[in-house]
Amino acid sequence: MNLSAPTQLMFIISVVLAVIALIGYFVPTVAIIGVYAFWIMTAAFVVLAAGVLFRGT
Repeated sequence: MNLSAPTQLMFIISVVLAVIALIGYFVPTVAIIGVYAFWIMTAAFVVLAAGVLFRGT
C-alpha cells in the first residue's frame, strides 16, 4: 500500500470538521454540535485518512 499526501481540499475539509467539533465541545452555547462532537471529529479523521490512502488526481 502506497501512502500519499492528501490533496489540499481534503486537508481543508478535515481541518474545518475538526474545528467545528472543537468549538462544539468547548463552547457550551452551541449545544447541538457538542452532542455530536465525537462523531464530527471522527469524520474529520476519516476524511484525512481517506485523503492519505487514496491517490489524489
